[in-house]
Formats: sequence, C-alpha cells, structure tokens
Amino acid sequence: MLHMQKHVLLIAIAVLLLTATIGISSAQQDWEDDFKTNPPPGKAAFNSTCAGCHGLDGRGSEKAPNIISNTKVQRLSDAQFGNIISNGVPGTGMPAFHSLTSAQVRLLVRYLRTLQGKSDAVAIRGDSTRGRNIFFGKGGCSSCHTVLGEGGFLGPDLTEYGAAVQAKAMREGIINPNRIVPVGYRLAVVRTHDGSRVEGVVRSEDNFSVQLQSRDGGFHFLQKSELQNLEYLNQPLMPTDYGQRLSGGELDDLVSYLANPASSTKKVRSSDKAGDRE
Repeated sequence: MLHMQKHVLLIAIAVLLLTATIGISSAQQDWEDDFKTNPPPGKAAFNSTCAGCHGLDGRGSEKAPNIISNTKVQRLSDAQFGNIISNGVPGTGMPAFHSLTSAQVRLLVRYLRTLQGKSDAVAIRGDSTRGRNIFFGKGGCSSCHTVLGEGGFLGPDLTEYGAAVQAKAMREGIINPNRIVPVGYRLAVVRTHDGSRVEGVVRSEDNFSVQLQSRDGGFHFLQKSELQNLEYLNQPLMPTDYGQRLSGGELDDLVSYLANPASSTKKVRSSDKAGDRE
C-alpha cells in the first residue's frame, strides 16, 4: 500500500513538473513572438548601424569588440555612449554616425542597455503639470528646447526625449555639469576679416565652410576663407547649475513632465477650456 502511494505521488510530481515546463516554454515563446512582432525602439537602428560589426547580440565579432558584457562599456554613462555613437572614436574602426538624430541615438542607447540587462524601469516621481510650469518658467528650458511645438530652437526637440531615456538618466543629464555636447549643438564665435563677429551654435562644418545659428534664430553661412578665426567655446549651451537652481522636488516634477509631456499639456488645455466656460 505504501509503495503504491509513493508511486502515485511520484506520478503527480512528474505531471506538475511537466505542466510547469510547458507553461514556461509557452511563456518564453509568447515573449519571443511579441519581441519579433513588436521589436523594442532602437533595435532597427542597432541592426542597421551596429550589428554588422558588433553582432546581432552586441557581443562582438572579428570586426569589433563586445559592447554588452564588457565592463568598461557598461560603466559608460548614457551621454558618453551616445557621444561615441554620434562622433565615433578617432584612431579606431569605430565610425561616426552623424546621420542619426539625437532621438535615434537615445533610442539606440536604450536598446543597448536592454541587451546589457539594464532596462529595469524606475518609478517616476513628481507632478508633470508642475514640471511643465518649470520647463516654460523657472527652469528656462523652453528658451532653447521645443516640446510639442512650443519653445525654442537652439537645443534638441524634447518631445520624444522621455520615450528613449529613463527617469534616472534624465535627472542626471539635467544636473550633470560635465555633460558632453553633441555635434550640432556646440557654441562658437567667428570673426571675419572685415571685423564682424558672430556667436552661435555650429550646425554644420566642413573644410571650406561653417554654418552657425545665432540666438535670434538667424542662420549664417560663412566661407572659411572669409574668417579671421573660428573659436569653439568651452561652456555648453545648456546651463550647468540646475542642481542649485532647482530643488529635488522640482527636478522630479521636470522629469515627470519630460517623461510624458502630452499628458500634462492635455490637462493644462482642459483646465484652460474649463476656465473659459466659467
């Protein structure tokens, strides 16, 4: 009798293990199917620009090194990672991908973080409506950046910024005083042979010409043969004192707004309409 009970118990355990294995395999297959049907943002850019040398899994090939499990690469900040993608590494086989927009680079970095196993989301604190007020008010962000068609033009459009950057990285990017300035957003001063002086953001440059956009929005196309000198300025276009200018709570509010600007904008517009009806 005892032998039969043990036999029945073993059969029951086997059935449970088989069911669990089938369930795990089914869940894994569902995840893989969803990954193929809905690939994460940045995967297409990775496949077209990086996979040819670093491999589809990013773990390297005879052409390029492992950028997934390499600890030196993992320690790079998102800004450093993005700068390498945009500007390349002189003296190595790593080319510059100037054709990628800032948003595409951020999505690419986020996808690489996913491959590195660092894609865990961090809860976003703060109030997005207050964050919107900071963006267009105290923070002065809108003097250079545009969100949903509102704001300035010298800095990158931040409408999709929160979709590609995690909350912690956004916060660090705002307060980091040693940020790397991407190509297309470096400040410079040019002086021409006739004594004219123009200060602005260098939008493009080659061996023969340079294009600057001044703070008033004007574009200046200059031949280098006309210039007395071209001096890049060390200070970044974006202020470096946000860690002192904004409190911790205000930074959380600003990050909350950048993470989902459409939501707070709808709230503000709905509130304005309600006020008009009153």
